[in-house]
Amino acid sequence: MPETPANAVNDLVLASGRFPGGTALHDVHVTDGVVSRIGPAGMPGSPGSRVVDLDGRYIIPGLWDEHVHMTQWALAANRIDLSGAASAREAADVVRSHLAGHYDGGLTVVGVGFRDAAWPDVPSRELLDGATRGRPTALLSHDLHCVWLNSAAAERYGVAVDASGLLREEPAFELTRELGKLPDSVVDAWVRESGQAAAARGIVGIVDFEMTWNRDVWRRRVAAGFDYFRVDVGVYPQDLSRAIADGMRTGQELDGGAGLLRVGPLKVLIDGSLNTRTAYCVDPYPHGGHGLLTVSEPELLELLARARESGFVPAVHAIGDGANEVALNAFAAAGIAGRIEHAQFVRGQDFARFGELGLTASVQPAHALDDRDAADSNWAGRTDRAFPLRSLLAAGATLALGSDAPVAPLEPWTAMSAATTRARRDGREPWHPEQALTRVEALTASTRGRGRIRRGDPADFAMLDGDPLAVSDAVFAAMPVAATLVAGRFTFRGGV
Repeated sequence: MPETPANAVNDLVLASGRFPGGTALHDVHVTDGVVSRIGPAGMPGSPGSRVVDLDGRYIIPGLWDEHVHMTQWALAANRIDLSGAASAREAADVVRSHLAGHYDGGLTVVGVGFRDAAWPDVPSRELLDGATRGRPTALLSHDLHCVWLNSAAAERYGVAVDASGLLREEPAFELTRELGKLPDSVVDAWVRESGQAAAARGIVGIVDFEMTWNRDVWRRRVAAGFDYFRVDVGVYPQDLSRAIADGMRTGQELDGGAGLLRVGPLKVLIDGSLNTRTAYCVDPYPHGGHGLLTVSEPELLELLARARESGFVPAVHAIGDGANEVALNAFAAAGIAGRIEHAQFVRGQDFARFGELGLTASVQPAHALDDRDAADSNWAGRTDRAFPLRSLLAAGATLALGSDAPVAPLEPWTAMSAATTRARRDGREPWHPEQALTRVEALTASTRGRGRIRRGDPADFAMLDGDPLAVSDAVFAAMPVAATLVAGRFTFRGGV
């Protein structure tokens, strides 16, 4: 449990801290969860203030992950990890090895994280059947857009699959939701563990795009004591009428949320993903086809108009350059600002429209490194405009960084490292380093534009053991966090 001082929301002085890029020591005074004063170290506080000595540590605004599937992230931590499998056969062998040492009590065996776009072989129902010997098994791709089933799982869930054993897009989403139907007490305990880990990395808030009616789920979790970070709860089109009838709108604080829960954006998926080759693209894939446009431009325009009229900020999932064009057209026609989630592949002539329309590009920098081979294969010769962080920022878009966990880990420093280096410590050269951000830009895009702490801000902070603008790339990627506060309350306390 994170420590919760009795007077955390009254008067607190964070003494002798530094701000990134500087050496001078400052005191930050917090009153009722809000920054009340910032001044030189030693500035007197109110009588009875609690003083916490930062001992020269660096203090930054707390970090947000702008795109998370929180339940799926918590579930993934308790499922078979297939992220290291380099082929379909290797993935099947990982499952076979797991089953040899585990009995799942008749439950469906679930694996997560496989990436088949660059595999030398292809998934098949026969291959998975041979590895699982009749135990119902479902393997989820890393992007959640594909599920690989054996025959026993297909029979258990009443779904039809061909010889590949694969479900894609909406059928995959439906089954993924079904696989997540575990007892609330089990799932909520796993979410609590994942929340504690996120707080330890400086996270003070997430936008949760779990594909369900998620408002009441989070109310239940907060009522049971979850208090590690703030949550903006996304709404999907199938629930928009219900949300409107309940008087919900983006940014509204939710009753029963202890000040931590707000209504998030309206999430609309209009295409698929790169690794499943269902992202909707202007040019055909090497294997043929342009991917899938799952919501037409007129349908999207109608949804954006409803969002405008009801006070919802739209968040449109668009990965392929064709999908991004459709999204931009609809935003322009609807006369509403909002977010494009992912924006992984954008035509040169479309960049300027992000700025002109006042859009936020909600991007996941770690995907650029995870998917560089798939992008080079499927978008050959055009990856100078893939995962185009610098181009989007230069065009006037507001950047908001996230993970899309469980697609990538809910780890903000991994995301910021990917954004600033376009490389990992794996011996490979940076991938399109011209699209990299500076550390100041990455921190700003991870703190909802705050960049630095100011009087009147909510006291949502992360305290660091090093200057994030000066440490080495290796340290930055795994930045040691000493403490995290939300509304002046410690949600993680390590070295402070």
